[in-house]
Amino acid sequence: MSVTKNDVQYVANLARLQLSDDEAEGLKEDLNKILGYIETLNELDTSGVEPLEHVNEITATSFRKDEAKEPLDHQDALKNAPDADSDYFRVPRVIE
Repeated sequence: MSVTKNDVQYVANLARLQLSDDEAEGLKEDLNKILGYIETLNELDTSGVEPLEHVNEITATSFRKDEAKEPLDHQDALKNAPDADSDYFRVPRVIE
């Protein structure tokens, strides 16, 4: 199975994306590489492998304990700010 440029344009249209011809061609190549990799994986015998919920084994011991600690001092937090105004972080305006 391979992806055509028309397939990419169809999916882009469903996602309401406008792609140039170069972008569609690049995505077509990327998707075909992914499908080729999946075909390689399909060649493996997985009949004796149990299905997994997660790739890594996750247990309750994997997480740190939720312990209350002293909060970060205000001045220490402002030391890491790229720009600060007295007691506040200064950030670029994002809403006009």
